[in-house]
Amino acid sequence: MTKPRAWRSPEKIRRCRPRPVTDAPALIPDSKVGQLSTLLQESGVLELIDSELEGRPGPKGLPVRTVLVGLLLSLHYHHSAGLADACRVLLDELRAPARSWLGVPDGGRSDDHARIAFSRRVYRAFDRLTTVLDPQRCDRRRRLPVDQARAVAAAWEDNNAERKRRREVLQEISDRLVLITVRLAHRRGLFKGWRGDIGADTTPVPAWHHPHSQRRNLSSVDITAGWHYCGGSEEGIFGHSATLLVAASRRHPTTHPQAGERVSRHPQLVLGLVLDTPGKRTGPNVIHCLTQLAPLGFPAGLLAADRAYTDQVTTHFAAPARRLGYQLVLDYKKENRGLQGTHQGALLIDGSLACPHMPDALVQATSGLDDKAVRGIDDSTELRERITAREPYFLKLKQSADERGAIRLQCPASGPSPSVACPRFNQNHRVPAPRSAVVDPTNRRATAAHSAAKPTVPIPQGERLRPLPKEELPRICQKPTITVRPGDLGKLDKFRQDRHYLHPTWQDAYRPERANIEGINGRAKSHGIDISDPTKRLAHGRVAQTILLALMICSINLHILFTWQQTTSTPATATTHEGAALASSAPRPLDATGLPPPTGPEICTTA
Repeated sequence: MTKPRAWRSPEKIRRCRPRPVTDAPALIPDSKVGQLSTLLQESGVLELIDSELEGRPGPKGLPVRTVLVGLLLSLHYHHSAGLADACRVLLDELRAPARSWLGVPDGGRSDDHARIAFSRRVYRAFDRLTTVLDPQRCDRRRRLPVDQARAVAAAWEDNNAERKRRREVLQEISDRLVLITVRLAHRRGLFKGWRGDIGADTTPVPAWHHPHSQRRNLSSVDITAGWHYCGGSEEGIFGHSATLLVAASRRHPTTHPQAGERVSRHPQLVLGLVLDTPGKRTGPNVIHCLTQLAPLGFPAGLLAADRAYTDQVTTHFAAPARRLGYQLVLDYKKENRGLQGTHQGALLIDGSLACPHMPDALVQATSGLDDKAVRGIDDSTELRERITAREPYFLKLKQSADERGAIRLQCPASGPSPSVACPRFNQNHRVPAPRSAVVDPTNRRATAAHSAAKPTVPIPQGERLRPLPKEELPRICQKPTITVRPGDLGKLDKFRQDRHYLHPTWQDAYRPERANIEGINGRAKSHGIDISDPTKRLAHGRVAQTILLALMICSINLHILFTWQQTTSTPATATTHEGAALASSAPRPLDATGLPPPTGPEICTTA
């Protein structure tokens, strides 16, 4: 086969290659600068930062708003939270009106010395911000000796009033940067129909710097960083841990006409972010994010979490989550599956209280199963049948949680519609023998309600011949109902959950919500904004890393809202009184360029 002539000539090949029209950087629309500047203004971050910087000695320098807007623009167009990239955006890619809004000098674009001077102003402005929020300032350009590093790391853990206040202000800045996008989505009605289901997870955020060196007795430059071990991995990742909350959705049950489909359609935004040392405050960080969501008025639905949260102390995760109104959907480690304990005679089996005489084969149905066997329950007919056979023996919910969090559970053999037949219950409570009735075999409901179709509790043969005194029976057998208050189960309360483990209702909640949180992790570590790439956020120190990571999550949420609007054709109009008031505000005065400064409620409506 003869090759084309263009393939033979390297000069023609080079001429055929596509080339950009110009080497000059593209100019950013003023509308995008105004949108992101308005975003920061509405979040309240700028007022909070200005109040912290007020009264500090020295020249004020470049406004912090300019630096933060530059970082958001750099993330939007270049997927980088580096200060150097922000400097290039501010100097080379802004039009004259936007430069006047942000206070960027016009004469520093061509002069090398002016560019260097401006970049130093950007770095100094960001350094002033990180300095005022750092609980204990130290030299972040070198590795400190271990004893000095421990003193600095202790400032992030102690109860000193001023240090604690600075940590709280830093976290509030992070919360506001993330929640402003959630407020805007809520304002536009994008969470309509959402039941408040949330997926929680902790993901590693690798550090650029080397880990601590025991041989040289030096710490890392990131003093508060540590080793994060993902589930099932023996190799750790040195850095910080980021707690993320995502707006998730359960599936319709099997009996629903839309079985298998999502219950609600909404953008899966990140609802909360906390950056912390790996292994520190894993449960309390989730509770903090849930507490910040409460003022927005969202419903409290299901809270799906993996095994890292099941291991948390009850007072750190399970108890406060239930006080906020959330129903827990949990997974367990291999050693925690099966029988977990007892309470007032009832067996705690995979987080649910059950009849004391549930057949042992059903009690041990999940004991010793590894994660692979549990995830493959759809392929195991025997395991699926045992999980289904467990359901009649579980205690029934008689009364939902009251203001104290106490619930009432009922014996499965009691009530007008018992799920099992129990000789012990019939004898202790003098239940009359059922009357004989004609049952239509073609009526499924009637045949299922018949006593002959219900499983019989296997009472020991000796008790059948010689019943035990009532006072010797378990508490659940003496009276048909029991009250379970917060903390009644002690250490076992962390295992209790509101859906039967591995039951189809549990799978309809846990599987999609875990898929949602893993999906947001994948999106946050994709080819776009990659929070797992430390070269995208090279600033030193935990304060800087917290702010940069919050800006990255904020930009990811903006991109999710933009793609949601493009794929669903949702109109970008305000739907609340707050948005209407902002939209109908009076005309603003013109600035020196003859254009109004950036403001307005709507953002992320252009690419």
